[in-house]
Amino acid sequence: MVQRDVSTVEGYLEALPPDRRPVIERTLAFVREHIPDGFEEGIAFGMIGWVVPLERYPDTYNGQPLGIVSLAAQKRHNALYLSAPYADPALDAKIRDAYTEAGMKLDMGKSCVRFQRFDQLHTDVLGEVVAALSPDAFIELYEGARQRSSGRRPGRR
Repeated sequence: MVQRDVSTVEGYLEALPPDRRPVIERTLAFVREHIPDGFEEGIAFGMIGWVVPLERYPDTYNGQPLGIVSLAAQKRHNALYLSAPYADPALDAKIRDAYTEAGMKLDMGKSCVRFQRFDQLHTDVLGEVVAALSPDAFIELYEGARQRSSGRRPGRR
């Protein structure tokens, strides 16, 4: 939806259609309220994202910073991409269970929660998930997942 050539969060917001901006701004404020210190906010892959800076952890599979959360206004929906539940089945189950218990409809893929309106987000559980991992804990989770998927030690290609 937003042009991929934006380079700042403010530029991303300015590029949004007026009817989409309030939901993205409210979700942005929500993530900012819950994201642990040590993650950097910026634009990554054409989305607003929070990453472990390369200075902190340069050994990623693609040379890009490790992204823990991203926020995007897609063509037909908004999406909150959550890398921690993708790598940690317990966090994934926590989200799914909370939505079921609350009687809320969850539109979730492997890592993204799709929504039209902010009130479609179960903010209690999503706030906990966003806040769940420090950069060090996220790196540890990433290395464990990488090691399991490759059968190799972390840091080896």
